[in-house]
Amino acid sequence: MDGVKVRNYAALLADKLSAEGDDASAQRLRKILDARAVQLHPTRVEQHAPPPVDGESRFPLVEKVEIPESVNRHLLTESQRTFVEDYLSVVRSRAELEQKGISSGTNLLLYGPPGCGKSHLAFFIAKELQLPLYMARLDGLISSFLGSTAKNIRAVFEFASRMPCVLLLDEFDAIAKLRDDQQELGELKRVVNSFIQNMDGLGRDITLIAATNHEQLLDPAVWRRFQYLLHIDLPNLEQRDAFWELFSEGLNWSSKELKVLADLSEGFSVAAIEGAANRVKQQMITRQTKPNLNTAVTALSSLVRGESSTKAVLSSMRLDEPHALAERLQKRNPQIYSLSVVGEITGLSKATMSRHAGNGRSKRKEK
Repeated sequence: MDGVKVRNYAALLADKLSAEGDDASAQRLRKILDARAVQLHPTRVEQHAPPPVDGESRFPLVEKVEIPESVNRHLLTESQRTFVEDYLSVVRSRAELEQKGISSGTNLLLYGPPGCGKSHLAFFIAKELQLPLYMARLDGLISSFLGSTAKNIRAVFEFASRMPCVLLLDEFDAIAKLRDDQQELGELKRVVNSFIQNMDGLGRDITLIAATNHEQLLDPAVWRRFQYLLHIDLPNLEQRDAFWELFSEGLNWSSKELKVLADLSEGFSVAAIEGAANRVKQQMITRQTKPNLNTAVTALSSLVRGESSTKAVLSSMRLDEPHALAERLQKRNPQIYSLSVVGEITGLSKATMSRHAGNGRSKRKEK
């Protein structure tokens, strides 16, 4: 019997009993664990086995991820919340489902554009399950000695199977590419085979989540190993508003300013919104300036090239053409884009914006 695994699962049960208000039972179980510590751990190892390392570089193959307090359900879309609630109910009922002869596979694949919250969703699932989250380090997993990569994959799965946890495989396409890719070596194809074999041998106690930005690269056999698939797209308007509020702590945006930022960040990833908000915070300190729409929108515009989406609103707008910008924004949404708001976006006063607007109308009449 694997003593470390027994102790880990018993400790999880004690924590759940405490969470449910049964402190007496939890305390009795913990006393039994303390009393049996010598038998369960004759070498007095720590409760959690140390993470595996690559045999060549000694680089860690797995790292524990601390889940940030900011992870919460209101950052998900309604459809994502429904999907996750159904998924969590199956994970929590795996034992009951198996007893009734119903398949209880819970491997989850998240795919979509980069920077759109796939990792955030994995964090949220781990938080809801009250389980530690471990992330496979692909920079250590893929060894320069290709024959060692299969061993590393096996070591990661064996480590995760010894304790209740969520195992996250980020940038999953790096180890699960199409086996008919002519540019790949035969050894890399054997790595994919090894990965599939390890997935097939997973116990029901591992909650496996994989994430990829390049789902088109995945081998079809890998897709079939995931019982749950979820496409994570660019954030919608409601999400963008929530993410701006989340990342703008201390900036004190008004609700109207948040609506403007949420609208103008259409087509941008969550990572870009966070980056723009951080840029505003940096300038508050380095330039001793107050946060304003011009700083935020300028920061967002500078990130357009780094985005995979061609639908970014700001990609077709120029802040140095105020009259044209005012016309486009007011046509886009007259309720939130007054001349004073457009002026704040461009860094100009309302009076100056009025003159630009008037000049623009005059030029059109002359034509």
